[in-house]
Amino acid sequence: MPTTATPEYELFAIRYATRDAQRRDHFIGGDPHEGPMPMDYFVWVAIADGSAIVIDTGFKEDVAIQRKRTFLRCPIETLGRLGVDPTRVSDVVLTHLHYDHVGNFDLFPSAAFHLQETEMHYATGRYMRYPRLAHSFEVEDVCGIVRLNFARRVTFYDGDATVAPGIRVHRAGGHSAGLQFVSVNTRRGWVVVASDVTHFYENMESGRPFVTAFHIGEMLEGFDLLRAVAPTPDHIVPGHDPLVMKRYPAAAPDLDGIAVRLDVAPVAETG
Repeated sequence: MPTTATPEYELFAIRYATRDAQRRDHFIGGDPHEGPMPMDYFVWVAIADGSAIVIDTGFKEDVAIQRKRTFLRCPIETLGRLGVDPTRVSDVVLTHLHYDHVGNFDLFPSAAFHLQETEMHYATGRYMRYPRLAHSFEVEDVCGIVRLNFARRVTFYDGDATVAPGIRVHRAGGHSAGLQFVSVNTRRGWVVVASDVTHFYENMESGRPFVTAFHIGEMLEGFDLLRAVAPTPDHIVPGHDPLVMKRYPAAAPDLDGIAVRLDVAPVAETG
């Protein structure tokens, strides 16, 4: 019998916000080499055969103002510049429910959302009584996903799973209890969208996790999981590193500084 080939996706990262920060802000225990270390915020999209799967949805401008982030553009509007109509997107993977990964969920009226069940338990459970953990969530975003679940628009996973041919999710935990990352089949092989399993290349390369943590042991194991799933370290794309915009080419000349292609090899080694 003939076999159906796994789709090869075009994969893009959209940069939509930034944060001025110092090195001490990004490593548990601080960093002896103090200095500026800005953070970028991304939404990702995989496109194949005329359809798109969006990975995370970013935050809105009012949240950027509230949290003192520099808002550059609406990431969902920017999807249109890649030929993606958000009203027709059928699937959105949420790596976790922190404010910067779920904030525009309401702009996808036709989509099913894909989430680790552990993350929903975490965001609505007993740990949210502690401000240190609750700070990373926006209550209305969490309530919105609960409402989507009642509307039968959320698919929950308990561990690794295939969302669609060529799109896999992998539970890591650590940074958030139900954090997952995504592997996407592309023309250069399986590319790992790490999301917050590693915020920066340096978190993973130095074995020093990011400061926002639910379970430090799982954060450290998450680095190993990324390496186990990715064909090479150059196939791992961190969740917040400005180097992503430097190591990958612009999606189009008019998208320079806005969106880059991840389905081609980086222009510099990551390790």
